[in-house]
Amino acid sequence: MAPTPALEARGLRKVYRLSRTNVYQALAGVDLQVQRGEMAAIVGPSGSGKSTLMNLLSTLDRPTEGQVLLDGIDTSGLSDAGLSALRNEKIGIVFQSYNLIQRMSALENVMLPLIARGVPPAEREARAKEALGLVGLSQRLRNRPVEMSGGEQQRTSIARALVNRPTILLGDEPTGNLDTKTTDSVIDLFREINEERGVTTLLITHDVSVARRTRRIIHIRDGLIEKDEPL
Repeated sequence: MAPTPALEARGLRKVYRLSRTNVYQALAGVDLQVQRGEMAAIVGPSGSGKSTLMNLLSTLDRPTEGQVLLDGIDTSGLSDAGLSALRNEKIGIVFQSYNLIQRMSALENVMLPLIARGVPPAEREARAKEALGLVGLSQRLRNRPVEMSGGEQQRTSIARALVNRPTILLGDEPTGNLDTKTTDSVIDLFREINEERGVTTLLITHDVSVARRTRRIIHIRDGLIEKDEPL
């Protein structure tokens, strides 16, 4: 029997109704499997559907048609609360814009997902410190985002994505706001997390040089997978 994929899309379509008579089809029927422990990238031009696909795979949005499976669990029949609980258990998400709360320290930002899960204060502080240590920010626990570089802010957001110990790590243009040197260090970190911890990693990027640091590139155009390229 074939192993159960970490992430699977079956016949994903997403249609946006712009007005009563005007609709836009962002995805036209996508089938995709990402195996456990894999590191892959989705690339495509602006308007290709890659961000829509990421939103559906992360369960932040629901498809018009089709299914998204996380570790074999079909998410289409789950309530919003059930979907949120599964997402918090299985998925860590890193965004281009960091999405850190400016008035909070790095430690407080990283603890937020644990507060939502009801983790006791002492445990959530210990786990947040562990996550920040993993991304090389043990000396920046008390710094607020304004006191950190872009690369440090993105590392903080990666720590926040990892603090719930997810099996799947998704990056939505995670290096889009970073210079070349910082981009290299952040991708090094993603690779380290994938290789040493076995976390399934999927990145959305417009940067082909970033995509080529993964082991597989999934090319998307006009809402369909155009090419699936192992590296």
